[in-house]
Amino acid sequence: MRFKDKIVIITGGNSGIGKAAAILFAREGARVMVADLSDTIDGELANAIADTGSEAGYLKVDVTRAADIEQMFEQTIALWGRFDVLVNSAGVLGPRVRTEKYPEADFDKIIDINVKGLWQCMKTALRYFAEQRSGNIVNIASVAGHLGMVGHIAYSASKHAVVGMTKTAAIEFAKYGIRINAVCPGFTQTPMLEGADTDTAYLDALRYATPMKRFGKPEEIASAILYLAADESSFITGQSLIADGGLILQ
Repeated sequence: MRFKDKIVIITGGNSGIGKAAAILFAREGARVMVADLSDTIDGELANAIADTGSEAGYLKVDVTRAADIEQMFEQTIALWGRFDVLVNSAGVLGPRVRTEKYPEADFDKIIDINVKGLWQCMKTALRYFAEQRSGNIVNIASVAGHLGMVGHIAYSASKHAVVGMTKTAAIEFAKYGIRINAVCPGFTQTPMLEGADTDTAYLDALRYATPMKRFGKPEEIASAILYLAADESSFITGQSLIADGGLILQ
């Protein structure tokens, strides 16, 4: 088991990519702290982790609240004594609106969650990691962090920021034995994508635009997360692993 006796915190862990990652980490022996906005852990997720024999905890966390983030780390350490991996999966897409009509309130919300929230999680985790001289952070960015995304100016801006923050923090903390990388999914079959638009023609167009002619599966993205968090990638830091079915190649 690649993560036996390791402690993993996953924000946005109750659904989508975060949920898939929580299950895979548990199968590999990790104790998993799931953090999300819901009051309780997703029942299917709880059962899946229980079936692996691994331990799980759950915390209601709003990543736009610094106090929630601090509490997330403090309670994890109080429960298990430390933590080894942080997966920043919490994020929102926002409405599909052209740039000149994009609502300011939605823009601010996306930046607050996807950029500032992720930064707050990283900065707090890095304080602990620097003290223990080890640790691993995997940020969930997007192929939209490398490409333009029509109708999603705020989301694209936020994911470009995640890629940049990943590179900067990786340089700063490499000397402490801390690795920081990002995974950049393409269109993936998650509640975020399914709830993004009821226009089936639009979703079909996204699928057709992907050279593999399908959406990614959350488990496929989760596998990339586990790789970057595992010892196999011990000489990799500051990188953005693109898992997009070939979308960026066009």
